[in-house]
Amino acid sequence: MTHWPHTLQLIGSRTLGGAERWFQRFNVALAAHSAPVTLGIRRGSALATLDYAGLTPHQLPFLSVWDPWSRRAVSRLIAQTRPEIVQTYMGRATRLTHLDQLPPAHRPRHVARLGGYYQLKPYRHADAWIGNTRGLCDWLIANGLPAARVQHIYNFVDPPRWRSANEINQLRAAWHIPAEAWALVTLGRFVPVKGHRDLLAAAAQLPAEIDGRRWYLILVGDGPLRADLTRQAEQAGIAAQVRWCGWQADPSAWLQLADLIVFPSLDAETLGNVILEAWAWQRPLVTTPFRGARELVRHGEDGWTVAGNDAKLFARAIELVLKDAALRAGLVNNGARRIEREFTRAVIMEQYRAYYNQLIGG
Repeated sequence: MTHWPHTLQLIGSRTLGGAERWFQRFNVALAAHSAPVTLGIRRGSALATLDYAGLTPHQLPFLSVWDPWSRRAVSRLIAQTRPEIVQTYMGRATRLTHLDQLPPAHRPRHVARLGGYYQLKPYRHADAWIGNTRGLCDWLIANGLPAARVQHIYNFVDPPRWRSANEINQLRAAWHIPAEAWALVTLGRFVPVKGHRDLLAAAAQLPAEIDGRRWYLILVGDGPLRADLTRQAEQAGIAAQVRWCGWQADPSAWLQLADLIVFPSLDAETLGNVILEAWAWQRPLVTTPFRGARELVRHGEDGWTVAGNDAKLFARAIELVLKDAALRAGLVNNGARRIEREFTRAVIMEQYRAYYNQLIGG
């Protein structure tokens, strides 16, 4: 039987975003592989509302990045569960995990998993680091982390769970999206790096109809920019064609509904799980050439890349893809092949299993 070390997975987030969705997806995959795993999340956080396939997370204080109560709570959980590896996500959980005072015989390996270009001081005390893009790993090494202990492993996406045509029709009807209309879908928190301002500016440059079909821009997400973005859509005169669908723990129905996935992130975006989701759901993709897209997307083959800060150019790219059925089919087919070769759960989880065993000398 394939051996999985016992891991403790720790995250201190309060709200949900891409990293939190990955935490859920990854730990559900560990459970599916019968890997021994313990979860630790922030008490009272939105993470407590998610389904972990039968796993019950321990709820820890995670009050701040330095508080001694949380640090002791982490240490107690490690002592109780005795994992072989502790994997931490983002700064708070990583800062509060310090294993140097444990006896060597009982000391697990500490792996910090990074999904962004963060300040590295809170992460340097870990034993090893996982970065979810090659570019991020190169940056970690360039900033002083030892190359031998930096590991690149991409994210995976689960295969689509298709809804019935009736369910999708009902979803369209509920949000007043006509059956014959183009559905342009974007997913992400309403924060500056996601580029929603640029997308709305581009939408304002689109004609009311493309190839005789009215379009609707569907924003799946929420966040601090919601009021500003709503005002921007109203001032641009496109509010009637914009749908604000809120944060969705499971956005699969919206991915299935989409005629086009649009991903307008700014350059600071590290990976962009939406790219992988577009490919997995066999939906054509228009994206800006941010860092993650430059590493992943092959322009004109599996996605269409366009500068997001040029509203007219961005709008023309959306219109071009929607008008060209052959182009859309090519983007979809090539993206599906990329998923199958590089980003399935089986491929990525085997990389994690091998790396975990390497860390503990197994």
